[in-house]
Amino acid sequence: MGENPGSDVRSSEPPTAVAPEFVLRRSRGRDARARAPRSGQGPWVSPPDRIDPISLLEEQAESRVAELVPLRYERMATSPFAFYRGAALLMASDLATMPHSGIIVQLCGDAHLSNFGVFGTPERQLIFDMNDFDETLPGPFEWDVKRLAASFAVAGRQRGFSPSATRGCVAAAVRGYRVTIAHAAEASVLDAWYDRFDAERARRRIRSERRRQRADDEAVARLDAALSKARKRDRRRSFSKLVETVDGRLRIIANLPLIVPIEDLAAGTDAASDEVGIMREVLDAYQRTLIGDRHPITEYRYRHMARKVVGLGSVGTRAWVILLSGRDDDDPLLLQAKEAQPSVLERFLEPSAYDNAGERVVRGQRLMQASSDIFLGWQRIIGLDGRSRDFSVRQLHDWKGGIDPETMTPRGAALYARVCGETLARAHARGGDRLAVAGYLGRGRGFEAAVCAFADSYADQNEQDFASFRAALDSGRLPSDESTGSAS
Repeated sequence: MGENPGSDVRSSEPPTAVAPEFVLRRSRGRDARARAPRSGQGPWVSPPDRIDPISLLEEQAESRVAELVPLRYERMATSPFAFYRGAALLMASDLATMPHSGIIVQLCGDAHLSNFGVFGTPERQLIFDMNDFDETLPGPFEWDVKRLAASFAVAGRQRGFSPSATRGCVAAAVRGYRVTIAHAAEASVLDAWYDRFDAERARRRIRSERRRQRADDEAVARLDAALSKARKRDRRRSFSKLVETVDGRLRIIANLPLIVPIEDLAAGTDAASDEVGIMREVLDAYQRTLIGDRHPITEYRYRHMARKVVGLGSVGTRAWVILLSGRDDDDPLLLQAKEAQPSVLERFLEPSAYDNAGERVVRGQRLMQASSDIFLGWQRIIGLDGRSRDFSVRQLHDWKGGIDPETMTPRGAALYARVCGETLARAHARGGDRLAVAGYLGRGRGFEAAVCAFADSYADQNEQDFASFRAALDSGRLPSDESTGSAS
């Protein structure tokens, strides 16, 4: 008899044996269930001796620029979700009181839904990935999953979603994580490492969901708008908004208190008299942290710099915009040097292996991201006050964009949640033992149910902490400046 033309001749071949060490890695994940049962991952129950959240914020403010701390608090006070974004330290403190799996991966440390987005790769493609690694550190994989899941619970409530719709978003995030980790554990080594979510893949996903009537036309339009906006947010657009020519010299435009030029901060100091020389030395040292023997940074020269207020949780840390030019004044490059302090996770986990906190951020980012900015590096700089501080450095706004959570529909939010969960899983697969994680999670939905319960109960905790935070502002315990509340 001849072969069945519809059959796969390979189906009769014996399966390829999996290397024993791979089998052992998965079994270690299953064994971790005894130490931390999946059902014990939630809900959150506040311990009687829980640290006062306001005290933690006060402690965190001690290392920040005092004049900017009120701005940070005003931004956090706008909503429960804004507060959650700025409260990574509070959540780390709470997670540290719960049993954990002991399965260690490179954590983002602040994996909430607004820390995902689209940006340009060095190959000039748009991909969806994580984009904030200030708190990155090795730690239990579920800490990132819980931070992400709870962010959708908080945001869903704020958007007025029904409890079932909010839970659907949370479940989508955790399910996306579990399924993607399972795929990574079954994939070849390089397929697991190379996997990423580019713009075309995103479009195919939404079209597929649309055919299943799980995503509406609005979700498609929002994705296209986000991708289009990201492409427009390139270095030239940033240059046109931030830079002007004064007496024939390129200068960053002042916008107090958000952007303060170096000459206004350094008046009367040695830095004012030798700004160019100091920055030349800094850039030479920074260059040595970049990847590659030959790098385009060597063709740029320093022109100007200014202090810039960034983000929400990072407000008060020191950040600089550095203006460089290449062939001529129409060939600009804007770098952002952002102060890197010890991760909020370090007091609860092992300290960083890197002496320079900027190096900690960059090493973690390079490991977790599918493709990182070629200008990503670090440097230790002596500030205007004579103190030494660590910084991570990257290009400012290179095809960067995201989805506005304040405009999400329940269906669109559920789709976004799943993509975020998948993206986090890919990052953990590169930065940890994907087989151990997959072995712990298993094929059932016990972990999902537990994390959904955690997210719902932690959203309650976040609302209570937000109320305490607003009361501390109203009473004067925390500094407030209403004049900065509208700054963006």
